[in-house]
Amino acid sequence: MRVGVPKEIKNNEYRVGLVPATVRELSQRGHEVLVETSAGAGIGLEDDVYVAAGATILPTAEEVFDKAEMIVKVKEPQAVERAMLREDHVLFTYLHLAPDAPQTEELVKSGATCIAYETVTDRRGHLPLLAPMSEVAGRLSIQAGAWCLEKAHGGSGVLLGGVPGVEPAKVVIIGGGVVGFNACQMAAGLGARVVVLDVSADVMAHFDAIFASRIETVYSNVESIERHISDADLVVGGVLIPGAAAPKLVTREHLSAMRQGSVLVDVAIDQGGCFETSKATTHAEPTYIVDGIVHYCVANMPGAVPRTSTFALNNVTRPFTLALADLGAKQAMMDNHHLLAGLNIHRGKVTYEDVARDLGYEYVPAREALTL
Repeated sequence: MRVGVPKEIKNNEYRVGLVPATVRELSQRGHEVLVETSAGAGIGLEDDVYVAAGATILPTAEEVFDKAEMIVKVKEPQAVERAMLREDHVLFTYLHLAPDAPQTEELVKSGATCIAYETVTDRRGHLPLLAPMSEVAGRLSIQAGAWCLEKAHGGSGVLLGGVPGVEPAKVVIIGGGVVGFNACQMAAGLGARVVVLDVSADVMAHFDAIFASRIETVYSNVESIERHISDADLVVGGVLIPGAAAPKLVTREHLSAMRQGSVLVDVAIDQGGCFETSKATTHAEPTYIVDGIVHYCVANMPGAVPRTSTFALNNVTRPFTLALADLGAKQAMMDNHHLLAGLNIHRGKVTYEDVARDLGYEYVPAREALTL
């Protein structure tokens, strides 16, 4: 199979779909890997490293898309990239379709087979290709939140961990998944007062067993969210419904009860955000202020640390990439129902139920779509 790796073009995105180690494995299995020049330069992976691993370097994204059968990326294809997709293409990347009607419409029209990292599952029902980026984003949420709390960046001027004789910041984490756990590790490690809200008794028991008296766990409902964000310095939204738009748990009305200069970090922004006032931002302009509350809603947070993120992502995507190349997309998915769960669009059909429901498309089950 001819596997193409275009350079990412989203704002301040330096991650790359394949690292040289994965290219080498593909090449040794007889596949041709086509990499756009400078695709990995932003993280110190120059073209000569890819050539040594067996890749062919092409000068433009257009040539990569034209020659490749499978496109491996990191972020969702931008409009100019979507225009280059064909019916015979397999696209393997993060998509986050539910809150993105224009992207979904264009991918449907392209006829391409679009497999989303974020909905591939494992035997425990987890999302293994989303997990490493959720780990990165969860940890970054606290770094970003601490930066936003500085007065020069619009915050209230509170030091996250305080100092002797001065109380630390209060950090409220909504959602106890991978994002929430990693945010909690960072916030507690820095000495903040941490409150984690979740609806699962098992999740809260897990947090209590790990962090004990260093944090508080609270059952999440409208009342508890209102009560805890009212005196929070930093609120991290890490709620995820796989493949679906994130629920809006903090409303515009809630902001009036919050402290001026407090910070909202919406890690769920790729799925539309879990705060009503959230809108996607970039690393170039990461924040904005609504009613005195600083919002940090960068849609590709792990892109801030692209080298760490790229290698972490490749560690988990590599087996699936190899299977898709070795067997072909259809057979690889028919053989592995976990990979099949990643299929969101195929030949103009929406094959992920939550995406179809949220955007008003007819839902065609993935296995059925592959056999039509």
